[in-house]
Amino acid sequence: MRGQRAIGSRRAVFAAAALSLVYLALLRVMPGPAPAARAEMIEASRLMARATAALRECRAARGIALDRAADPNGTGLIGVEGSEITTSSGQLEAKRTTTNPDFAALVVSLLREAGVRRGDAVAVGASSSFPAFIVATLSAAAAMGVEPLVVSSLGASQWGANVPGFMGLDMEECLRSGPFPGFAPVARAVGGEGDVGRDMEPAGRAALEARLRAGGVPFLEEPDLARNVARRMAIYKESAGSRRIAAFVNIGGSTANIGTNARVLELRPGLAAGIFIPPPSERGVLQAMAAAGVPVIHLLNVKGLCERYGLPWDPRPLPAPGEGPVYRRASSGSWPDIALTVAYILAIVVLLGFARPHFS
Repeated sequence: MRGQRAIGSRRAVFAAAALSLVYLALLRVMPGPAPAARAEMIEASRLMARATAALRECRAARGIALDRAADPNGTGLIGVEGSEITTSSGQLEAKRTTTNPDFAALVVSLLREAGVRRGDAVAVGASSSFPAFIVATLSAAAAMGVEPLVVSSLGASQWGANVPGFMGLDMEECLRSGPFPGFAPVARAVGGEGDVGRDMEPAGRAALEARLRAGGVPFLEEPDLARNVARRMAIYKESAGSRRIAAFVNIGGSTANIGTNARVLELRPGLAAGIFIPPPSERGVLQAMAAAGVPVIHLLNVKGLCERYGLPWDPRPLPAPGEGPVYRRASSGSWPDIALTVAYILAIVVLLGFARPHFS
């Protein structure tokens, strides 16, 4: 009898081991993202590459040369260390990293993971500190067939869209006449300290304000954070019309978007979870959207984004669209993976339950 129990327990253990090998093999050969998702990711990456080339040509046409020391990949998306609209410090390597077209593919994956579908509206809070992230988000939206409702902040940190003659407003014009015809933000702000450019040089702030007032879209100049956020939320809702706002994409560290509560610095980049909701006086659009149940995609900590999603840091040359590991990440958490994992766990539980009496 004892020998039969031992044989039965060994069989159960062998079966569990064999099942584990099958499970690992299936995970290995499981396809990556669904064909439609992968196609959108590749299209977004290619569109970002084309948009970057268009911006580079537009910059050259305006007589603004590239600094190959700062921008060795020749993207045209890297600004200068300092100018009259520069708001704060910035890391050059991080800004170069964001020019990778694979970030557009990542945004597609994150939007899909957030539940965004064709025909939805996506709210975007866009700091000009990261012009490449803005291009990535516009490219992802175009590839997915969703409408980006962009509120842009024109002040920029070091190496962002802070080049005199080729700042955020100029980039918008180039994108509108090229890869994104008809694109225009739903509102604009100066940005910087207090969202009114207190940390800019006075002459630079005055010139920027004059252009914004003549820009033909709502100009936000509200230093009170709570009123500023309320106004932005109302603009997003009005611009979305009857469509749902399926996600909020935060680009950069604009106070109006991330608020003033220090706990936002603990927020993991990418598709955010467990967002702390501070009092309204400290709340940015990011927290207001989370409080309303809108998924948030947080594009700020570039190093953290690279580590979380497997993107290269400061690559030279830039990867070709469709080749990086980011194109497989959409399968993580997909229904086939989840179903396979659940079936595996249930089978192991049954086998161990069968083996337990033989060990007793």
